Amino acid sequence: MTFEEFAVARLPAILRFAGVLTGDRALAEDVVQEVLVRAYLRWEQIARMSLPELYVRKMVVNEFLSWRRRSWRTVPAGPGADLLVQAAPDHAAEHANRDVLVTALATLPRRQRAVIVLRYYEGFSETEIAGMLGCRPATVRGYSARALVTLRAALSDPVLTGPVLTNTGPWPSRKD
Repeated sequence: MTFEEFAVARLPAILRFAGVLTGDRALAEDVVQEVLVRAYLRWEQIARMSLPELYVRKMVVNEFLSWRRRSWRTVPAGPGADLLVQAAPDHAAEHANRDVLVTALATLPRRQRAVIVLRYYEGFSETEIAGMLGCRPATVRGYSARALVTLRAALSDPVLTGPVLTNTGPWPSRKD
């Protein structure tokens, strides 16, 4: 598979993944662009791997985790309230609840957010996540537990009009 074929086939899914991971569409596009530039330069080695998409997703996670460490890039920090400003208002309760969930997710520290997105959005196991983040499965469990406590506290708001997490999850199901 050539890089161009890979990019055409998998770019929408990788962008969705990055969007959920970053909580910001523009930042997700920037992260994916950086990753694709680096992947293009090494595509011969990546294409020989058994799961090149998994490797590219790991590159996205690593780029997201290191994004703020680069002094020549400035990403505004905050509680994630900018997500509500960017989103078009939707009066449907389900969409409002999803906005609350995305905002709560954006308040998590980066590694906790990465673990939650990889576990519950992407469906990876603790062992796979540990391999992607370069830590032990016990560390992944710790990040997950702390993140879930924070999310439960944020989502226990009585303003919510029903269960925030439906059986389809907070985002459209992944079928690609």
